[in-house]
Amino acid sequence: MIQSAQVASKFTLFTHHAKTFPDLVTALRNSMLRAGVFKDERTAEEQVVSVLNFDIHLVKDFRGRRYIERVTECIPVEQKNEYTFDHRKEKTFEGKFDKFVDNATYYFSKSTNRELFKYQNVLEYHDGTYVLTNRISDKNIYAMLNNMDELDQEDFKKFCERNWGIKIKSLADLEDEKENNQKNETVQVGATSKRGRRPKNV
Repeated sequence: MIQSAQVASKFTLFTHHAKTFPDLVTALRNSMLRAGVFKDERTAEEQVVSVLNFDIHLVKDFRGRRYIERVTECIPVEQKNEYTFDHRKEKTFEGKFDKFVDNATYYFSKSTNRELFKYQNVLEYHDGTYVLTNRISDKNIYAMLNNMDELDQEDFKKFCERNWGIKIKSLADLEDEKENNQKNETVQVGATSKRGRRPKNV
């Protein structure tokens, strides 16, 4: 299921019996390890959270009524390179050593306690009604817009502005911004000074 969701798949639906979202991730990760697909827990968990967008959790009360209790969004944590080269600015050995320890501490924290995902409830059931609790992340908002026709896109944008106070840019505007950013990067790269001796003034 995880593999099919990663390749050539518009979307994937499946059922599960986990009580919480972290339990769902753990159960899927352990299933992949037992199947022999992966040997490392973190690698397996990374693959799981990369395909889990939303968890629609149903419950059954003592009257036998089944309803949606919550809708939870999974947000994979992007790993950024936050190492610094500040030790080059330090003049003393103690200063350089402190900067080295800072980088070493960051490295080991990434290796041992790295957070792979965050999760948040975007919708919850309270006292017979549904309540919006958190806004959907930008990544999933634009992924949803990309699969709507123009009429649904406009309705969804109004929904986001009315409930979360955010104005959603059109996909065309995003493409223009992306293209402009790429042009700016190209100009900056082209403007890089060449190495070598400076020309002599005649």
